[in-house]
Amino acid sequence: MLIYAKQPIYYIVENFPHKIKTLYLAKELDKKEYSRFMKMNFEVKRIPPNAAQSMCKGALHQGFLAEVDEIELQNYKEFLKYDFVLVLSSLTDVGNIGAIVRTAYALGVDAIVACGVKNLPLGAVVRTSTGALFDMPFAIEQNIHTVLNDLKTSGFTTYGADMGGTDIREVTPSSKKALFLGSEGEGLSSRVSSKLDEILSIEMVHQFDSLNVSVAGAILIDRLRG
Repeated sequence: MLIYAKQPIYYIVENFPHKIKTLYLAKELDKKEYSRFMKMNFEVKRIPPNAAQSMCKGALHQGFLAEVDEIELQNYKEFLKYDFVLVLSSLTDVGNIGAIVRTAYALGVDAIVACGVKNLPLGAVVRTSTGALFDMPFAIEQNIHTVLNDLKTSGFTTYGADMGGTDIREVTPSSKKALFLGSEGEGLSSRVSSKLDEILSIEMVHQFDSLNVSVAGAILIDRLRG
């Protein structure tokens, strides 16, 4: 799996160096930094900028690229022992998913399940999460209704995000909870929403259409921490 850009590369170097197979440098580093990389247990290769551009198909790489181990997906049933699980319903935008992963990890979510998708470009999610996906237990399960039923029978209080719900500031969160976030365009389906224990919303001071799903998710996650 190819990862590029300085921040995610440095995060992996500092926290998961054993997962790096080859570090590619398409820029000059100071001698001390280059020497530090050379002493680590992975291969370091200098490559010209045009080769780096080709490797990442013209994306912004900032002179740092790395071939790393694949993300190890988990079975979502392993998450039923946790206290705070995030469920993503048909989200496909890797920028939003990465931002959600980063926020969820920072704010103490125990695990994430991506539903309604067969697979995701996990390399891109690693990059947009600035490497946090390596820290966050993550599962992909296409059938969201199976996940929802298993969470409820395992004692989770299930919450969903929708503009017509209860103001999050008025909610006392359960100690064992699952937050469901809908897709960027459609939100949660009515079938899913009808089975959740409570629908939550974020009251806005000024009239506006809606918040980006990653922004709304961050606010709700923070409030549900209790």
